[in-house]
Amino acid sequence: MEKVVSGIRPTGPLHLGNYFGAVRNFIRMQEEYDCRFFVADLHSLTTHPKADDLQANVNRLLTELIACGVDPEKATLFVQSDLEEIPQLYLIFNMLAYKGELERVVTFKEKARKQPNNVNAGLLTYPVLMSVDIIIHRAAKVPVGKDQEQHLEMTRNFVNRFNHLYQTDFFPEPEAFNFGGQLVKIPGLDGSGKMGKSEGANNAVYLGEDPKSITKKVKRAVTDAGPTEPNSTPSEPVANLFALMDAVSAPETVQQFRDAYADCSIRYGDLKVQLAEDIIAFTAPIRERIAELDAQPDFIRNIRRAGAEKARQTARETLEGVKEIIGLGY
Repeated sequence: MEKVVSGIRPTGPLHLGNYFGAVRNFIRMQEEYDCRFFVADLHSLTTHPKADDLQANVNRLLTELIACGVDPEKATLFVQSDLEEIPQLYLIFNMLAYKGELERVVTFKEKARKQPNNVNAGLLTYPVLMSVDIIIHRAAKVPVGKDQEQHLEMTRNFVNRFNHLYQTDFFPEPEAFNFGGQLVKIPGLDGSGKMGKSEGANNAVYLGEDPKSITKKVKRAVTDAGPTEPNSTPSEPVANLFALMDAVSAPETVQQFRDAYADCSIRYGDLKVQLAEDIIAFTAPIRERIAELDAQPDFIRNIRRAGAEKARQTARETLEGVKEIIGLGY
């Protein structure tokens, strides 16, 4: 089976954007591929999180991934920092990465602009660590969104640079991969952009969020003054609400409100009530499973331990192979 590798950074609980953008594909991929899904806690250190927050977010992410349907019996689920081979290979591949190419990375420029007082070396070499996450398992496929395509291209560059420099074909060239078509982009509730934790507390709907909070957030979602002409094109905020509805509501429900918009009879209050109810119903099984897993901390610890051991086998083989190739295998 071909190996597929993907990680999620533990910056907080999962939201609907995470679910439709990545986790749903994880659940499908684990049935047909040798999947390695990990919590990218080392990446989080570039923003200097508090120790308690980082530990809580790692455990929360493991719990929510399993609650969503990621099966540790079918996929290898582990935490990045549990593999000491990753930082060792990261150090080696930093010697193959050049300052100029790292400074041209779009996400580095954005992060440097947003956090000018914390432009650390880890932020600059972030793409190298992302590359190592992939090549440590010698993965052939990587499920990525548009915002990560440049990082995957850099991974291919590093792999080809290593293979060429040492006259080997040790590392396969990883490909971008999405199971079943384009990734679904879930918009936030603020009227623009995508759903995300960094966009504000009221922008995202979390998978484990309680119904009252979901209802409150959806009722506050940005709209407009309403259509003034039949069959007009919805504004971006309203189009976002319809996109959310497409994801969680029954097709006939969505069509009912689209028809109401088309003939100018729509009432946004009714749309928001329906959308909140549908989100609550959609997330209910996940919310219940999270509660069950929260009561079983030993189960989560055992899953983490077993996943690390399985992932470490591949990582150790890769690191030993690299050391032998470059002359450190003595």
